[in-house]
Amino acid sequence: MKTIGILTKPKFPDVGHILKDLVAWLRERGMEVAFDAKTASLIGEQSTAKKTQIASTSDMVLVLGGDGTILSAARLVEEHSVPILGVNMGGLGFLTEVTLDQLYPSLERVFAGEFTLEDRLMLRAQIHRHGEHVAQATVLNDVVVNKGTLARMIEVQIAIDGRFVTSLRGDGLIVSTPTGSTAYSLSAGGPIVAPSVQTLILTPISPHTLTHRPLLIPSNAGLEVTLISKDEGAMTTFDGQVGVAITQGDTIAVSASKHATRLIRFPDRTYYDVLRMKLKWGDG
Repeated sequence: MKTIGILTKPKFPDVGHILKDLVAWLRERGMEVAFDAKTASLIGEQSTAKKTQIASTSDMVLVLGGDGTILSAARLVEEHSVPILGVNMGGLGFLTEVTLDQLYPSLERVFAGEFTLEDRLMLRAQIHRHGEHVAQATVLNDVVVNKGTLARMIEVQIAIDGRFVTSLRGDGLIVSTPTGSTAYSLSAGGPIVAPSVQTLILTPISPHTLTHRPLLIPSNAGLEVTLISKDEGAMTTFDGQVGVAITQGDTIAVSASKHATRLIRFPDRTYYDVLRMKLKWGDG
């Protein structure tokens, strides 16, 4: 690896000092460092590069932040399959692989080739309105159709591979990847699914009919969610970070992306170790 792209959460305390030391450490080892203008300004440097350019010029992307920053990075590097190493600037995350005190030993292991790459399923979503595309996005966690700020329920129609499955009344629907199964879907009663399982998870949000339960469908299935109700205020959100207002008749088409997020992993910590620590399994 010759060029290391760096993405940060600029508002994190002391990120400038951490970044300055990291850049010096990488350059001492002959590495080129790529970052956007905002990140460069944190250490008094200048850059004309955009975040999208970092993905196309880097051999690896180093993310300093949390799981939310990883989600942004995953969308950024989607078409380039650039490996991502997540460094959690706070506590342990589901997606970030190492903590700040493990940063430099972990980089040494990466440069020595002592790591594995874990491919994570991503979803591609498009919003159709009157036969036209009005928005699209790729997500690592989930696509959520919900009632927004409305106090009343919305109704959506769900079709899989072009065939009607059900109409759902409630607060909305979460369509998540296995990676996203430990995010919003989990809090709504969805199952925890290991990231190696290739599936889409449909989790109703507070359904009016209790027989509507979470549903797993094959990752190669085509899903369409159409807003039937005409109440204003309904939203579609992508990874909880980007929101698009939707209206009656809008259809959200969701399918597996042909690209995967590639996360750098080390063999001494498994996905199940992370679950046990984050969910406090076995405590007390």
